[in-house]
Amino acid sequence: MKHLSASLFELFGKLDLLPHLKALEQFFSREQNIAIGGDQERHFRFIEALDLLEFKAPPKSVPFEGSINHLKKQGVLDFAAIFELIKIGRYFRTMRNHNYTGLIGEWMGTIEIPQPFTEIDDYFDATGVFIESKDEELFRLGQRIKAIKSDIQESIKRLFFTQKLSPYLVDTQIHYINDEECLLVRGGFNHVLKGSVIGRTGAGFFYVAPDSILRSKEQLRYVNQERDAALYAYAKKFSTKLSPLTPFIGFIDREFERFDHYQARVLFARAHNYAIVKPQNNNTIVLDEFAHPALHKPKPISVEFRGNLLMITGVNAGGKTMLLKSILSACAMAKYLIPMKLNPHKSRIGSFKRLEAVIDDPQSVSNDISTFAGRMVQFSHLFEHKNALVGVDEIELGTDSDEAAALFAVVLDELIKRGQKIIVTTHHKRLAALMADRDDVELLAAIYDEERRVPTYEFLNGTIGKSYAFETALRYGINANIIAKAKEVYGENHEKLNILIERGSEMERDLKRKNKEVDERLNSLKEQERLLKEGRENLRQELDSEKNRLRFQYDLAINEAKEAARGLDMAAIHRQLNKAASLIPKNPAPKIAEPEPIKYEVGQAVKYRAQRGTVVSIGAKDAMIEVEGMRLRVKFTELKPSGNLPKKIKPSHTAQIDQKSGLKLDLHGLRGEEACERADKFLSDALLQGFDEVIIYHGIGTGKLSYAIKEFLKIHPSVKSFTDAPQHLGGFGAKIVRL
Repeated sequence: MKHLSASLFELFGKLDLLPHLKALEQFFSREQNIAIGGDQERHFRFIEALDLLEFKAPPKSVPFEGSINHLKKQGVLDFAAIFELIKIGRYFRTMRNHNYTGLIGEWMGTIEIPQPFTEIDDYFDATGVFIESKDEELFRLGQRIKAIKSDIQESIKRLFFTQKLSPYLVDTQIHYINDEECLLVRGGFNHVLKGSVIGRTGAGFFYVAPDSILRSKEQLRYVNQERDAALYAYAKKFSTKLSPLTPFIGFIDREFERFDHYQARVLFARAHNYAIVKPQNNNTIVLDEFAHPALHKPKPISVEFRGNLLMITGVNAGGKTMLLKSILSACAMAKYLIPMKLNPHKSRIGSFKRLEAVIDDPQSVSNDISTFAGRMVQFSHLFEHKNALVGVDEIELGTDSDEAAALFAVVLDELIKRGQKIIVTTHHKRLAALMADRDDVELLAAIYDEERRVPTYEFLNGTIGKSYAFETALRYGINANIIAKAKEVYGENHEKLNILIERGSEMERDLKRKNKEVDERLNSLKEQERLLKEGRENLRQELDSEKNRLRFQYDLAINEAKEAARGLDMAAIHRQLNKAASLIPKNPAPKIAEPEPIKYEVGQAVKYRAQRGTVVSIGAKDAMIEVEGMRLRVKFTELKPSGNLPKKIKPSHTAQIDQKSGLKLDLHGLRGEEACERADKFLSDALLQGFDEVIIYHGIGTGKLSYAIKEFLKIHPSVKSFTDAPQHLGGFGAKIVRL
């Protein structure tokens, strides 16, 4: 990964992708940058085409830049450098001979190996060894060298059986020290053996090259010099042939580098069952069954992020940071066409010019900078870019959460205005509550299994999640008594306020969703109305055209009949009448299709004459409607849909913890129906404020109000139970209600 830029190396490091890139590098034939320069759309098409074919991985290779520069200066390449060129030419020739169809076949067809390459290729075997047998002189020198070496070995072996030398021999093997044949002997050998000491062992033995083979050694050196001169002549001859081909060598060097990018990705994806996703021309992110490569046994995630800001809240250690890294990692790997584990058929990843990960704690002792100050420095750099995907982990890190919520709400809004798409994790709810009312903000909450007291590493859309700090601390070993005292210090009101924030945000987003559905339905109805009007207008035009045509033909027939009558010739009159009759079209005039009858539903608002009412029941040809308390049965033809749609309710949620005013309800003097309505609203408010027990005063009186309240409480879905109040709280004239 030494070819990666510093910024890319830092980004992939923050996202825990460096081991994944290291695994991909093993499939490359030569060292190069992971990123492919140029048109990613074009690269993806070639990768797709190559993935459909069966092919062998190319041989390991080195770039040709050094060889090209050497040839341009009329230098002589050694056989190793020449074979590097030859083996790439061989690989492309093999690929071309496969006669692939499609994009890869067309590409290989553009790479034609010049004749000099083929001529030089004949002199090397599959491993790159020069074939000396193709030259008679080199073959003769090679045979001579073998013979001399054989003589040297025979001479040494004869020494092993010399009676005088035997006592001094440590073993009967030929040793090679500095490419010299030697004997291993004991001290005192110089009385019976003349030679040069080449080396010495730790035990005091000597490696000796005998003088008896010195003449053979000289002959060997002379023959080797002749051979080296002949080989150099061939290297010079080959280099002379290759010098004019430097443009072609540069061409196949670039083509092989591009092919190496493609084949490495294809073979890496095949080896691990990965997929390669092409970035789309938008900023939508849809991941299906994505698994981060850094996790040993990952739980695949599926997430949709279509807005401008994604806020991830919820339980500590519940996977918020890894979800953030997963989304950024998927976008980074798609940007550079790196294989990854996901469902490519259901996943869509947008295109971003820049990716930013604000994840690590920026505190620095050496620069005397705090955590929050470091975060401010990081955010100041974000304003320098546009069209970036930004991920921020624990955005309120290092400062007061209330102040940070206000600050970052404005900062995030300004970044969004600059065209940035942002992912934020936080366990503070105030910032999420401030941003949740925006249409371009999406919420994800990490889910906590309260029964097992562990996070599920799953996420719920459209809600703000609890941090479960107490439960997390208990799970990681903090004493239960300490947790209990902490809960007392935290207080019940704070907990209820958090619940209200979560519920309020969820209700507000649900209300917006319903309003949006109503708008969509209204637009759909308007579109249907427009199409019906257009169809009716087209039919009217066709009818007018047909009327004009018939009028013309009718006038023509009348004129023909009048002409016959003037001649007083009965035969002619009949002929003209028959001719006129033939001019009258036999096909009946087209009928205007009647519009389809409107379908009404129970509860739908309708208009009957000058009155407005509601549909109570539906018959075959009529409907029962209720108008100002009266019920009428009216035919469908006399009804019209009411044009008044329910007005949008402006989102407004106020969380007030006022137990004195919210615990009791006085219904004295009210009629039964009005009292039930008041009680229903009172119970809804009590549930919103988090109360689980309230009191309702209805009095004794005639008993009608008491009976109405009892029946109402029996069927209310949120009422667990109710009983008469104690004497000091009203007795039979009041009810204690448990929610």
